[in-house]
Amino acid sequence: MIRQYLHDGWQLTATTNDVPDNIRSRTVPATVPGSTHLDLLASGLITDPFLDQAEAELTWTHRADWRYSTTFLAAAMTSSHRADLVFDGLDTLASIELNGHPVGQTANMHRGYRFDVRDLLVDGANDLTVSFSSALTHAEKVEAALGSRAHVNAHPFNMIRKMACSFGWDWGPDLQTAGIWRPVRLERWHTARLARVRPVVTVTGRGGGQVELHADIEWSGEPANLTLLIRVGGREQTVTVPAGQETVIARVEVPEVALWWPVGHGEQPLYDLEVLLCGETAALDRVTRRIGFRTITVDTTPDDIGTPFTIVVNGKPVFVKGANWIPDDHFLTRITRDRLARRVDQAVAAHMNLLRVWGGGIYESDDFYDLCDERGVLVWQDFPLACAAYPEEEPLRSELEAEARENVVRLMPHASLALWNGGNENLWGFADWDWPSQLDGRTWGLGYYTELLPKIVAELDPTRFYCPSSPYSPVDGLHPNDEDHGTRHEWRVWNEVDHTHYRDHVPRFCSEFGFQGPPTWATLTRWIHDQPLTPSSASFLTHQKAEDGNGKLDRGLAAHLPVPSRFEDWHWATQLNQARAVSFGIEHFRSWWPRTAGAIVWQLNDCWPVTSWAAIDSEERLKPLWYGLRHAFAPRLLTFQPRGDRLVLVAVNDHDEPWDAHLTLDRQTFQGVTLDLTRLRRTVPPRSVLELDLPLGLRQPVHDDAEVMVATTAEARAILPFRPDVELSYHPNPLAAQAEAVRGGYEVEVRAESFARDVAILADRVAPDAVVDDLLVPMLAGEVRVFHIRTEATVDPAAFTGPLVLRCANDLAAVPGA
Repeated sequence: MIRQYLHDGWQLTATTNDVPDNIRSRTVPATVPGSTHLDLLASGLITDPFLDQAEAELTWTHRADWRYSTTFLAAAMTSSHRADLVFDGLDTLASIELNGHPVGQTANMHRGYRFDVRDLLVDGANDLTVSFSSALTHAEKVEAALGSRAHVNAHPFNMIRKMACSFGWDWGPDLQTAGIWRPVRLERWHTARLARVRPVVTVTGRGGGQVELHADIEWSGEPANLTLLIRVGGREQTVTVPAGQETVIARVEVPEVALWWPVGHGEQPLYDLEVLLCGETAALDRVTRRIGFRTITVDTTPDDIGTPFTIVVNGKPVFVKGANWIPDDHFLTRITRDRLARRVDQAVAAHMNLLRVWGGGIYESDDFYDLCDERGVLVWQDFPLACAAYPEEEPLRSELEAEARENVVRLMPHASLALWNGGNENLWGFADWDWPSQLDGRTWGLGYYTELLPKIVAELDPTRFYCPSSPYSPVDGLHPNDEDHGTRHEWRVWNEVDHTHYRDHVPRFCSEFGFQGPPTWATLTRWIHDQPLTPSSASFLTHQKAEDGNGKLDRGLAAHLPVPSRFEDWHWATQLNQARAVSFGIEHFRSWWPRTAGAIVWQLNDCWPVTSWAAIDSEERLKPLWYGLRHAFAPRLLTFQPRGDRLVLVAVNDHDEPWDAHLTLDRQTFQGVTLDLTRLRRTVPPRSVLELDLPLGLRQPVHDDAEVMVATTAEARAILPFRPDVELSYHPNPLAAQAEAVRGGYEVEVRAESFARDVAILADRVAPDAVVDDLLVPMLAGEVRVFHIRTEATVDPAAFTGPLVLRCANDLAAVPGA
């Protein structure tokens, strides 16, 4: 097997006339893998699509057609050898020609293509052309032929197998990409190749593991007897492959394997699996994978409440602390392995153990799953079907089946892959979004979720759990978003009611919930240049895609914090409220373990600079929400929670060791005067939750607008005022601070003269690369806290103590216009 990558010398030309004058008839250098927008940007022909209102200037690209062309050197093939032109990803409607001869056509971004071109190659220079036509125009034609189906967009993204959020979303731009987005190569081979390698990895008794290897073999020329050699974990297995046999199954037993665990539960040992297809004298083809030995199931055994949804790894129930994952850049080919590593590391640093690859995006790159394997991050994998009714007729059905088969086989070796999910909110859409009346009997995807996809998973990845949708109730006849059965999405909070209403429901597993906030200041002001910059200025609104997004931000703010008129204060207040709202939900869900078995926040990351539900913005900066997640997902947590008509302290221990907690419970004034004090000792068993009744004196304030309850141990602390912020008698300027330069950045010493809630240093306002070690820290009167800031910038240290940088909730009570 000889692989020749064809990534050099590409040129891009628009092939339709309805394009801007400076692009018509122009040929520019093209990067492969890449996309048309990035090539035009690199040639200076368009404004950066993320800048201000440039998105609207680029709507012409929705209808444009393009031609990529290159020339590569090769030799003509002998009749006994094969030459395959292999595309790992084409976005999306493509026609391929080699030396003027048609090779094939594609209509699916989510799969690869292989074409036999041995009869088309010539000695010397070979001309390769890939022509792309408008995905939107094609989708509209399919919609006209099959009949419209409901979807949550201005465009019929459900009529083409392309990344749904390429057509825009309530957090993403409508910048419809096109291009050769994954590698392309020429593969030369003879006799036979490994067409598909599928290792089914299981754990056996007495600490051993087994790899049941399924290998599909493609033959060319005169077949001959071959040998399949398998190596894993110091073991080797050889299997004879008779001439012409297309499928081989072999089993390798590996004794005394080290089990792979999610982060926080154990180590992540990985084993190299090597598969060689050998002729008499040499290897013909070779495939390598990294695998891990573990069992992952989902417990849905009915109980006295309903139907749980508990992920169980190696026999141990795991509380899922996770986030939903979207593509990390709208222009996918800019996403590097290093960028993905930073994102996964940020998830782990916030104590997460799962990422859900959401169904409106893509099947992620191998790098993503490799990194999750290494870091111990479980992956919940949606099939790319989201928020729409999908036709079950051709040409879509066969494309969906082909992509599902390809990607199930590609991803199933990964130890981190926990479960397959049929799609996002599609069963819920049918139940609640008036689809039946719109469909008038037309198909909408049910057969995909209940027949096609589970059949493919059972056939190709039999050890994995399959769920038809999220949310989903496993009980026939129940609403798919039933809180007592399966998974639930909680979107009344954000859309309709205050975030305190998270407590209205105790779901078995909450796989989506979230609250919006703007990106960090440095990211916002790099990409949006309105003068003046306000929540309603034109470019800011271009980067706010949610329906009535700013209205929901202000309404969500008003019950807790003043709604400021100055934009800098509004920015801080909405970021703070986002962090508080989501943390509030997480603490509620965690307090109900094991009844509630998971909380997956919407969302971890952004694909462009936008006001969104993300914890990390598109410039990779941590929003206050990220720090809130780190606090709320901490392995040991104290949280005040209602239980009926009483308030209790809940201690959550997500460790394998007991938590011997020496607790101090006190009620004190904002000025630090202790009014009631209790000390006690309690042991919280491993991976469990303990509820503690509170002494009467702790719960009965004298001045409820100026006192707090405090619960403290060596590992955790909870502080609770008795009223919402808008009703509290805060000291408006409770902090004194001084800063100094240190190696690698700066230190800021902060002293609280009175109770200061959610103390934050918004360091990126001073230096765009500045990162602070902690944020949203409550400080009691008299406490001193040193914040560490990492930056390469040289600035006046006092800038980190300025009034727009050193913030807390108190200062919002006195802002102008509040």
